[in-house]
Amino acid sequence: MDPTEESAPGRRRARAAARGGRAWLLDGLSEQSARHPGPHATLPAEHRGHPWWRVMCLTGVDYFSTLGYQPGIAALAAGLLSPLATVVLIALTLLGALPVYRRVAQESPHGEGSIHMLERLLPWWSGKLFVLVLLGFAATDFMITMTLSAADGAAHVVENPFAPHWLEGEHTLITLALLAALGAVFLKGFKEAVNIAVVLVAVYLSLNIVVLVTAAVQVITEPARITDWTQAMTTEHSSPFAMLTVALLVFPKLALGMSGFETGVAVMPQVKGDPTDTHAAPLGRIRDTRKLLTTAAVTMSCFLLLSSLATTLLIPQREFEPGGSANGRALAYLAHAHLGEVFGTVYDLSTIAILWFAGASALAGLLNLVPRYLPRYGMAPEWTRAVRPLVLVFMAVAVFITLWFNASVDDQSGAYATGVLVLMLSAAFACTAAARHAGRRRAVYGFGAITAVLAYTLVDNVVERPDGIRIAGLFILAIMLLSLASRIHRAFELRAMDVTFDETAQRLVDAAASQGPLQIIAHEPPPGRRPGTPPDKRTALEYRAKERSQRDETHIPYGRPVLFLEVYVQDSSEFRTDVVVHGQETGGARRLLVTGPVIGNTVAAVLLELRDRTEEIPHVYFNWTEGHPISQLLRFLVFGDGEVAPVTREVLRRAEPDPEQRPRVHVG
Repeated sequence: MDPTEESAPGRRRARAAARGGRAWLLDGLSEQSARHPGPHATLPAEHRGHPWWRVMCLTGVDYFSTLGYQPGIAALAAGLLSPLATVVLIALTLLGALPVYRRVAQESPHGEGSIHMLERLLPWWSGKLFVLVLLGFAATDFMITMTLSAADGAAHVVENPFAPHWLEGEHTLITLALLAALGAVFLKGFKEAVNIAVVLVAVYLSLNIVVLVTAAVQVITEPARITDWTQAMTTEHSSPFAMLTVALLVFPKLALGMSGFETGVAVMPQVKGDPTDTHAAPLGRIRDTRKLLTTAAVTMSCFLLLSSLATTLLIPQREFEPGGSANGRALAYLAHAHLGEVFGTVYDLSTIAILWFAGASALAGLLNLVPRYLPRYGMAPEWTRAVRPLVLVFMAVAVFITLWFNASVDDQSGAYATGVLVLMLSAAFACTAAARHAGRRRAVYGFGAITAVLAYTLVDNVVERPDGIRIAGLFILAIMLLSLASRIHRAFELRAMDVTFDETAQRLVDAAASQGPLQIIAHEPPPGRRPGTPPDKRTALEYRAKERSQRDETHIPYGRPVLFLEVYVQDSSEFRTDVVVHGQETGGARRLLVTGPVIGNTVAAVLLELRDRTEEIPHVYFNWTEGHPISQLLRFLVFGDGEVAPVTREVLRRAEPDPEQRPRVHVG
């Protein structure tokens, strides 16, 4: 028997397995962004959503989980002044971040966040590039949330007295295992996130209340601790003014305690709202999201202040240092020390669970942002709309970051704070611009002051811990390069989402088609002319001259009517748009007027639609454009024009594989 025949069934099974694997990997691929299972997934229209307090738990797994490491980081940064620095942080949270994100919820009620507000402020390529930069910082925020939370969860595992001895020294390995489990959950399908989040937050906060109440009782029964603390502070610092100055200088290091606000507006589509809410005016959702943000901020502020006081008064400062028992797990240290190893282990398990789920919330945030922007810009392949390929990419990046920082919570905190602060600064700036546009002078001053404070906080954090800006720079560079490569790779796609004709255009097309295949002359609009402007007498003569020259050079049959097709480039930075063809007949010139982001691709889309409408192959006629081929290519990529004829032909070749069904392109 021929060995090739013997192996044929095996090859068929391999191909079938490959197709099955591809189908599994790209399952859920959709034109709509964020339609994936996960905490931030866009709800289907028939879903009624959840009450705001349940959704608060969803964002709370990110926000409240910072209690696992924030008190220890605050103690390292501010020492004995940790409670005072925390008060400054709380003031910025309640008087700065909270008003900003309450306004973001109003301006962007469908989960797009502050990036969407800024996208609308800047036109053309500047807006797209600015969004890419912000996406780089958002990626920093969410990726470090995943890796830092997993690293802190690993610290709770290693420090637990009941942990197996063979886990000692395997902090990085445990972190990678938690990340792998997180990726596996998303690859399988992440569902029922709200119910899980409610349970985790309820258990975690309840256990923290027990720990803090126990700590308060301990402090009350030993008032000397307060006396020793105040004496130590006055010994180190000469006056209350000096203490406040130091607290103001060090509080930027505590900025990661504000990490939940961007997540809070990202989960807005999950909020139930009112039955009368509409897509254009979801007033109930906005109101309830503001309740969510306010309740979460006030609750977290109380926990931050109490935990800072408890850990400062009851834990020796040396234990906060790297290698100390309270490093990255200050409240867990108190739970074990004052409530016993069994309760401490229960506390560790709840902390590990909520930290792990905080990584899930961050990963879901990334899975919302990337499909929402990059494919729409043509700056990512279509497969990035699917969940599983993106999960694999993000998990690979998370492994790299974990190994780079050696799974250290302290080393990653600077990068985390940088991402958080940049997003908050952009939100404050967007609110300032929105208030200025609305003519609200007092709001402009208020949001402007918050913007200035956040800018100082960001600069101080970057100067003190430049790792954050470095890793954000790597994310930005990677996003820029990959986006540019994707945009070039996809430049010749058929980029019109839908092509429709108005009544006049339909009449002109039908009249011309009644005499045979359509003869279309691609005509460059006169400089400065807007679509729909009727040609004057001089321009009408130019149309007749253009028709004569095209008939002579490209041999358009005499006696056959021609249609002029004009494409007006409105915003060449857009990738896909709906195309509407308007008809106009003035001075004997029959014109089809189209507005699109790029000429060649728009012409190709209209030709294919005309072919389907008339059931005959249309012919289009071009003139060669003068200029160097490289400069014409750059003009095509940046400005949407360039050498139109070969671009149109290439788009048609890729869109229609059958040469017999492909519209004919003539150049003279």
